[in-house]
Amino acid sequence: MIRIKNEKQIDGIRASCKALARLYRALVPLVREGVSTADLDDFCVDFIRKAGGKPAWYAEHFPGAACISINEEVIHGIPSKNRIIHNGDLVSLDIGIDLDGYISDSAITVPVGTVENKLLRLLDTTRECLDAGIGACRAGNRIGDISRAVYDTATKAGYGVVYEYCGHGVGLGVHEDPQIPNVPERGPNPRIVPGMVLAIEPMINLGTGDVDVLSDGWTVVTSDKKPSCHMEHTVAVFADHTEVLTMLNPGEE
Repeated sequence: MIRIKNEKQIDGIRASCKALARLYRALVPLVREGVSTADLDDFCVDFIRKAGGKPAWYAEHFPGAACISINEEVIHGIPSKNRIIHNGDLVSLDIGIDLDGYISDSAITVPVGTVENKLLRLLDTTRECLDAGIGACRAGNRIGDISRAVYDTATKAGYGVVYEYCGHGVGLGVHEDPQIPNVPERGPNPRIVPGMVLAIEPMINLGTGDVDVLSDGWTVVTSDKKPSCHMEHTVAVFADHTEVLTMLNPGEE
């Protein structure tokens, strides 16, 4: 069942999303060569607690406040003192905050140091996929319109689209209905209506869209071991517009 949010609930989700946007603003400069993914996770835990929240992924039993995935790791990379960031890496960060019961969810991919041009193009295309998905997310459209926008943008550029994992409803729970695939598919295709809060999250691969799960039971990697990029925003749908909640507006603290 899709949970339609009222104005008070959207206000609470918005506050959580703004806290997450501020976390990313502080975190991104720390994503650099020589840093461990556990160091970044420790920073996230401290920041979230000081903001009055708690890491949302703990409710999912994930062993970290942040999923930190590097290069061929698509999603759900487990933070570790032994996982060191190197020059040329693509580092994907997926973080959620539970603030007074309201959940935010956002992901970015950060290039570290000198990155190959082919990876920068992958980053640019993934950003375009996210923008296209958000552009298609408006009242009156259907969830499949988001999927089609993401898929067409990626495949036109020659990239693989992850089909086994997808976006979703969010806000009162970490994962809510509806699912938002990044590929067009048959099946439920609900109408987008005001009050929906959705996490749109393209996962775009340099190679094919095929993925595997490592023996840790969490980390998803590309089957061909080529790099992947992951970007995500939480958005709220209104009758006349769609608001990107996990973004700070100019001058907003």
